[in-house]
Amino acid sequence: MGRPSTAEVKRRLVHASGSGVPLLYVLGLVTWQTLGYLFVFLSVVVTVLETLRLFGGLDWRIYDELTREYEQQNLAGYALYVYSQTAVALVFDPHVAVPGMLMLTIGDPISGLLGSAPVGELKSVRTLAAMFTVCFALAAPFVIPTSGLVVGSAAAAAGAAGATLADGAKPVIAGYVIDDNVSIPPAACVAIAGTLWLVA
Repeated sequence: MGRPSTAEVKRRLVHASGSGVPLLYVLGLVTWQTLGYLFVFLSVVVTVLETLRLFGGLDWRIYDELTREYEQQNLAGYALYVYSQTAVALVFDPHVAVPGMLMLTIGDPISGLLGSAPVGELKSVRTLAAMFTVCFALAAPFVIPTSGLVVGSAAAAAGAAGATLADGAKPVIAGYVIDDNVSIPPAACVAIAGTLWLVA
């Protein structure tokens, strides 16, 4: 595996910086409801930016730095990144939603730096194992205190598995690449919530 390019490292650092938004809640700086409003606001902002980029000729240099080739004519990953976190913030309770967000903002860039795969192909076992381990570690502090060691660990493992599956390959449906920026949080949160519901 070759060393990641400078552009790729920049993308991953920007990606990880998004952890600051859910951490506002974790650190007690905003309420969960306020965080939801913030995500809705961010979704509106990125919608305007993407509309201008795709249809209005907006051509900032940063787009060349932070978007990939397959995003040039489609919604960029940063928009999907915001939309997916907004969705889980509005649908799930904090102990479920925050792990899903952090799996995207922290787990995904770590996985990306360890290895990638062509669109439609699966990442290496080593990279998948690292992604699972990181995601489990991110989820455990949120679900174990609220659900107990056994149930919480099972839920954390399920969420980590969901995020790892979403991160492991980018399927192509009707010619459109299903970006893991949109799939990781809901896959993780549905797996966590489903596990907690099944054993409740």
